[in-house]
Amino acid sequence: MAEARKSVRVRIIGRVQGVSFRVWARDEAQGLGLAGWVRNEADGSVSALIIGPEAAVATMLERLHQGPPAARVSQVVAENVEAAENINGFRITR
Repeated sequence: MAEARKSVRVRIIGRVQGVSFRVWARDEAQGLGLAGWVRNEADGSVSALIIGPEAAVATMLERLHQGPPAARVSQVVAENVEAAENINGFRITR
């Protein structure tokens, strides 16, 4: 039986802009076979939509607490959401 898919909307707070966080997150997500997007927000945080098998989504959430080497993540806020659209691949958006 195939593993259930999960969709999570995430907000990452801390020193997460100007440290290649989006590129790092895209590469991590692609390596885990996840779909979705990541983008910078005007308030200095980073938002992401992560879609995929529950175990891979859980791994990505763990990794987001660390981020790339130059990042200093202070908080990761995640909420389960219904994926309103069929998203393939993981991309950086504006």
